[in-house]
Amino acid sequence: MTFFRSLRWRLLALIELVVLGVMIALVLILSATVRRTYLAHLEEQLAAEARLIGDALAPAMASGQPEGFLDEEAHRYAAMLEARVTLIGPDGTVWGESHEDRTQMENQIDRPEVRQALAAGRGTSIRLGHTVGYEMIYVAVPVEADGRVVGIARVALPLREVQANVARLQRTVGLVTLLFVGLIGVVAFLRMAPTVKAIRDLSDALRRLTAGDLGARVLPRTEDELGDLAHEYNQMADRLRETILALREEQTRLSGLLERMTDGVLITDGEGRVGLINAAAARLLGVAPEEARGRSFVQVVWDHRLVALWEACRERREEGVGLIDLTPRRPTVFQAVVSPLEGEEGAALVLLQDLTRVRELETVRRDFVANVSHELRTPLATLKALVETLREGALEDPQAARRFLERMEGELDRLDRIVGELLDLARIESGRMPMQMAQVTVAEVVGPPVEELRPLAERAGLRLTVSLAPDLPPILADVDGMRRVVANLVHNAIQFTPSGEVTVQAERRGEEVVISVRDTGVGIAAEDLPRVFERFYKARGSRSGGAGLGLAIAKHIVLAHGGRIWAESVPGQGSTFSVALPVWEE
Repeated sequence: MTFFRSLRWRLLALIELVVLGVMIALVLILSATVRRTYLAHLEEQLAAEARLIGDALAPAMASGQPEGFLDEEAHRYAAMLEARVTLIGPDGTVWGESHEDRTQMENQIDRPEVRQALAAGRGTSIRLGHTVGYEMIYVAVPVEADGRVVGIARVALPLREVQANVARLQRTVGLVTLLFVGLIGVVAFLRMAPTVKAIRDLSDALRRLTAGDLGARVLPRTEDELGDLAHEYNQMADRLRETILALREEQTRLSGLLERMTDGVLITDGEGRVGLINAAAARLLGVAPEEARGRSFVQVVWDHRLVALWEACRERREEGVGLIDLTPRRPTVFQAVVSPLEGEEGAALVLLQDLTRVRELETVRRDFVANVSHELRTPLATLKALVETLREGALEDPQAARRFLERMEGELDRLDRIVGELLDLARIESGRMPMQMAQVTVAEVVGPPVEELRPLAERAGLRLTVSLAPDLPPILADVDGMRRVVANLVHNAIQFTPSGEVTVQAERRGEEVVISVRDTGVGIAAEDLPRVFERFYKARGSRSGGAGLGLAIAKHIVLAHGGRIWAESVPGQGSTFSVALPVWEE
């Protein structure tokens, strides 16, 4: 039953059972005691009555009076005493009987009370009467005359009255017992209420604390051991809350540190499962952090070199370092450092240092050196050839000498332009190029460079159009720098558009003004598009005579303005270069 799950009801049931058991035992003991006492009193009473009868009838029993006389006397005394009276001869023959036909009765010499009376002077027996059919108490005493036993007087009473008296006593005591048990139950129920409430409060608080409620506390309701337990629980909960909060704060700092780290961090347990992985490691390995946790390290990394390094570290219990290059599967290069962890056999810390950007910078540096060398070698080689030609006799020919000098002058201009662009790029990147920032309109930035390049577009047979959205907001810009950007984009569009048109547009998009230069030229291949803003980079198949620094300079000028620049292209359908600058807000 559900209410027996309650501590109060279980305790109450236990108390009631104990009290009821004690009371039942008491009733039984009391009933037995009362019965014995009553029977002893009754035995004395019947013995006294039997002696009175024996004393009165001793002469008649000694002289052998007619048997009818003793029957009459037995009936008379039975009526007087309200008991059964039996007069028995020394040989056990029934001489007188008050309730039965004595002639039909057996010899009584073997009856226990008769034997006891002859042997000890009084005999008592409780048994089921064979002639009457119910339990009776028999008390017999010897009848003496002139110093000899002349007969036996026996008085008997049925025990129904005794049993009835005992039953009445038991009912009375039973009723008292029920009242007492009920009273004890009520008192115990009321007295247990504070105790049970205190236990329930403590249980609820523990349940809430287990569920994560660190503020779960108990109000002490008693001044006993339960009250002390409530105080101890509150102190424990306070200390536990302080500890958990400190651990959470430490975990938050650690998690924030791990998430902000550019290096990848993994921790594997003794069974080789990933227990911790930060975002950087997940990005380097190309997995989701939630999918990696709990899985085998081998399933997460899927690279035999890294797995071999990790297994070697776990076996030798010493740190291992390795360079992992995932190219061409994924353009990622990182250095792996695997260190064993103390406290758990086989646990390891895996640190992944991303070297992809370093590799890219090394590639850019090599390309830069190669491109600079190439761009400078060509005019220098030309100059050297021209000088050697002049030295070998062309100097004597005025027309040839003049032509060679003009070519030498052109190559020197080319060298000067390359060096100037390199210096400009270096100054822009380092922030040392002065910029005169002012509030200007988009038309002031776009108009002059477009008009300067319009003759070039006409000579190439291209249509150059400008489309500026009405009510464009002003922008904060260095006019000369942004005109240089627009001029570079328009010049490139004209150069790479064999036929068609070049369109310059400007519109507002949110909090930015976007200037776009769209052409219908050859376009840029998808693999070249991410690198067009690198210095000295030229798309494959490009026939440009420039040094490849214009877009790099344009990119850094735009970035210095807090803007963005990007390119979109479909090979064979043209390209669109866009510049986004913040709207001027007063």
